[in-house]
Amino acid sequence: MNYFITTPIYYPSAKPHMGHAYSSIVTDVFARFKRLDDHEVFFLTGTDEHGLKIQKAANKEKKDPKIFCDEISKTFKDLSKILNLSNDDFIRTTEERHHKSVQFLWKKLENSGDIYLSKYKGWYSVSDEAFYNDDEVIEKDGKKISLPSGSPVEWVEEESYFFKLSAWQEKLLDFYKKNPNFILPKSRKNEVVSFVKSGLKDLSVSRKSFSWGIKVPNNKDHIIYVWLDALTNYISALDYPNEDSEKFKKFWPADLHVIGKDILRFHAVYWPAFLLSAGIKPPKKVYGHGWILSGEEKMSKSKGNILDPIQIIKDYGLDQLRYYLIKEVSFGNDGNISKKSIENCINSDLANNYGNFCQRTISFSEKNCKNKIPKYSEFSKNDLKVLNAFSDSLEKIRSMIDNQLLTDYIKFIVDRIFDANKYFNDEEPWSKKDDVKRLNTIVYVSLEIIRKISILLFPIIPNTAEKALLNLNLKIKDLNFKSIGEHFFLKPGSNLNNQGILFKKIVNK
Repeated sequence: MNYFITTPIYYPSAKPHMGHAYSSIVTDVFARFKRLDDHEVFFLTGTDEHGLKIQKAANKEKKDPKIFCDEISKTFKDLSKILNLSNDDFIRTTEERHHKSVQFLWKKLENSGDIYLSKYKGWYSVSDEAFYNDDEVIEKDGKKISLPSGSPVEWVEEESYFFKLSAWQEKLLDFYKKNPNFILPKSRKNEVVSFVKSGLKDLSVSRKSFSWGIKVPNNKDHIIYVWLDALTNYISALDYPNEDSEKFKKFWPADLHVIGKDILRFHAVYWPAFLLSAGIKPPKKVYGHGWILSGEEKMSKSKGNILDPIQIIKDYGLDQLRYYLIKEVSFGNDGNISKKSIENCINSDLANNYGNFCQRTISFSEKNCKNKIPKYSEFSKNDLKVLNAFSDSLEKIRSMIDNQLLTDYIKFIVDRIFDANKYFNDEEPWSKKDDVKRLNTIVYVSLEIIRKISILLFPIIPNTAEKALLNLNLKIKDLNFKSIGEHFFLKPGSNLNNQGILFKKIVNK
């Protein structure tokens, strides 16, 4: 089975912040799980490097836009490595493969009769690279701002090519009806449907007032609208316009676009309309997650409230940050992070619960089972109860991932860790030294639980989960998701390999 998943294509007008890290980590969790579940995964991320906002940022730094993009895009590419993302490609919209794809798509839209030349008059946000209707603009402190984003807007009048978005209103509504899970979560779907029902206006898809972008074929005075350019990355990475390529046939339509809720309109309205007009299937699903807030506000360079993921990683560790973001930010909702809550999460969930269970089980095995996986005897009712919690839930867990229920997924894991510690405490293997068979069985069951939990945690905290599995002399490449349903996977007599403490507690001085 094939699975194509994407992050938003990031706009590198400034260095990446925690919101970028969150989108990337979430996407990586889905991609890693799907690989564990025997899918062939193509995971795409990259940078959107055209538009007026980039040109202005480059001019401010007195740099050529391409050189400016090379520098900033590199910070996003470097962040992919720092976050330990498993992406298969990193696309830049300044690449030749992308230019060819965008210009070909433009011609397809032209040939379909959906593009025409006229004049644009209206409100435009340079910050959002977005057009807004009159009813989406208010005056605040003497400035015009957009209601959806709070960004300043300016009045623009210029010759422009338009896409006949209005002609796609009923077709889009019909598409949403036939594909009820195309937009998630449902609250976001309701927003989009309401917006489309209120009436779609034709969309300006070119600009003449700046030069940094992909030129319109056969009219070099016009630059293709940055969002028509940017959205095309999802297919240009699959060798479009060669729809007969193995990569395109294998992975399109995309299974999941993971995006922030602020760019939902572009992905859920404009993107499917462009694709349908060009005779290309739309993606299967778009998930608009919430923002990572600093205080009560969305992070932005202009507000000066950027949280640096690299500094958080230096202070606390990568897997610690990955776990915290998945556990404490309810997927689909806004999330507020703080150092205090990060420290509490590390100490409670990772050090005291998961880390402690692994360490105490391995250490006990070293002392009482000759540092080997012991031979088990008949399983008791309690043994089977704690093991069957995994095997009975395979389809339920798979459904959580397929429906992007990350909060439920992490809750399932946390509950199993709690059960594991309770099992070990209740069974008291230290009091069974006169009953070696029972002691060995308790240890064997506990080691199996470590294996199962670590496999489930691997998509979230890959480095630490692999370290935990090395305790059992296992490597993740030799395991898959379905193996958590097996209760006798570990081979009695195999050596254990104590990796030491997995997580150090944060001690406030």
